[in-house]
Amino acid sequence: MPAVPVSSLPALQQCLMSFPNHSSPSSFILTGIPGLEDAQFWIAFPFCTMYFMAMLGNITLLLLIRMDPSLHLPMFHFLSMLAAIDLVLTTSTMPKLLSIFWFHSHEIDFEGCVAQMFFIHSFSTMESGVLLTMAFDRYLAICKPLRYSAILTGLTVAKLGLAAAVRGIAIITPLTCMVTSLSYCGPHIIHHSYCEHMSVVKLACGDTRPNSIYGITVATVVVGSDSILIAVSYVLILREVTNVSSREARLKSFGTCGSHISVILLFYVPGLFSFYIQRWGQRVPAHLHILVADLYLLVPPMLNPLIYGMRTKLIRERVLSLLWQTGTQPRS
Repeated sequence: MPAVPVSSLPALQQCLMSFPNHSSPSSFILTGIPGLEDAQFWIAFPFCTMYFMAMLGNITLLLLIRMDPSLHLPMFHFLSMLAAIDLVLTTSTMPKLLSIFWFHSHEIDFEGCVAQMFFIHSFSTMESGVLLTMAFDRYLAICKPLRYSAILTGLTVAKLGLAAAVRGIAIITPLTCMVTSLSYCGPHIIHHSYCEHMSVVKLACGDTRPNSIYGITVATVVVGSDSILIAVSYVLILREVTNVSSREARLKSFGTCGSHISVILLFYVPGLFSFYIQRWGQRVPAHLHILVADLYLLVPPMLNPLIYGMRTKLIRERVLSLLWQTGTQPRS
C-alpha cells in the first residue's frame, strides 16, 4: 500500500501557507457533544474501549496479513488497505475527542483543525474507493474465477490502491484550500467533537455557498457512483451464484459477500446520515447528530476486523492458530 499520509502532506502544507494570516483565527474551541456535557466524562469510557479495540484489531490484521504468505492474495491486500485507512481515521479524531471528554482540552489550533478535517474527509473518500475495489475483487473471484489471477496481479492491486488514495487527496485538497481562504470573524466555537467541514464553514463570514455546493457535490458524486458500482457488482454476483448448482458453493459465496456487504452498510449509512443532517436536519437534536458522527469514525473501524475475522476462514484459522500456539507454549 502506498505511503498515503506522507504523500498528502505537501498539498495540505500548500493550502495552509496560502491563507491570509489576518483572516484566520489562531485556534478554535471544540464543544464535544452539545447538550451532553455532564455525561461526556462517562461517555469517554466506551469510546476509549472501542478505540482500543479498533487499534488492536486493525494492527493485528495488518501484521497477520504481512507475516503469513498464504494471505498474500488480492482480497487480503485490499483488506490491509482498509485496515490502514481505518487506523488513520480513528487516530485523527479519537485522541483529541478523549482529551475533550476527560481533560476539558477543547482548544485546537487552526492548522491542526484544518489537518484533522483533511485527513477525515480524504481518508473517508479513500475508504469508499477501497470498498469499491473489494466489490470488484469479489465479482472477479465469483464470476470470472479462471481469469482472476491474470487480471488482479500484484501491480494491478497496487494501482487500484494508489488510484483510491490519489482520488481522495485530489478531491479533498480543493475543499481544504477553500476553507483556509475564508475569513473567520465571529465566535470561534465549533459545535462538534472534531473539525468536520461544514461545522468549520459555519463560523466563516461572507459567502460560503461555494464551500457548501462543492462539499455536497463531492459527497453525492463519490458516494453515488461508488455505491451504484458496488450494487451492480453484487447484482451480477447474485445472478452468478443463483446459477451455481452446489448448495455448499452458494453458501460459501454468500458468506464471503455477506461480510463485505455488512462493512459497506456500516460505512455508508451512518456517514450519509451525518453528512445530510449537518446541512438540512435542523429538527434532529444536536447531541444525536454529533453522537452518530463520532460513532461513524469509530464503530466501522472497530467492527471491520471482527467481521472479516469471523467470516473469512483463512483469517479465522490463522488467529486461532496463533492463540493456540501462545496458549500451549511452555512456561520457563
